[in-house]
Amino acid sequence: MSAGIDERLYVQYGCGICAPAGWLNFDASPRLRLEQIPGIRGILRSTVGLLFPSNVRFGDIVRGLPIPDNSAYGVYCSHVLEHLARDELAPALRNTLRILKPGAIFRLVVPDLHWRALRYVAAAANGKHSAADQFMRATNLGRGGRPKDLVTLARNCFGHSAHLWMYDFASLTPQLEAAGFVAIRRCELGDASDRSI
Repeated sequence: MSAGIDERLYVQYGCGICAPAGWLNFDASPRLRLEQIPGIRGILRSTVGLLFPSNVRFGDIVRGLPIPDNSAYGVYCSHVLEHLARDELAPALRNTLRILKPGAIFRLVVPDLHWRALRYVAAAANGKHSAADQFMRATNLGRGGRPKDLVTLARNCFGHSAHLWMYDFASLTPQLEAAGFVAIRRCELGDASDRSI
């Protein structure tokens, strides 16, 4: 997709370091905020290096992105919604719908709780004693230990790496419907009518 050729706006939020050219890419990472402060940016560049590409902007979908209503042809988020608290999902979905043009596409990827639960039940039924531990690690819902240093403590307090809620298709569909989305379906890689998304 090239915004310069067809002038279509595509937005990705929670992009991390994967920020396609021609898209508006947003992330709410505290590290991104630090990298955007001129003096600190220079220190980070010369010491540990910069993490985020230059085309990533700071933006929080829960609070709303600085994008006009009904302007995006597509919005994409991958492994973002499970990092929000459950009560943040509804405003995030409403803010997503707000920026989409009528009939545009919202494509999202989340870990499938149903699939993980089936794997857990199968492993437990086969007598695998580590099934519960594997489930907790796979869903990123638990903590294997308490922070032992200041960096880990800060990451736990201010970062967004932990999963705060998990979804499956059945539980996410009514949330999308309540926000106003229609024609909700489970997708596979490459099956969108708009190949840009």
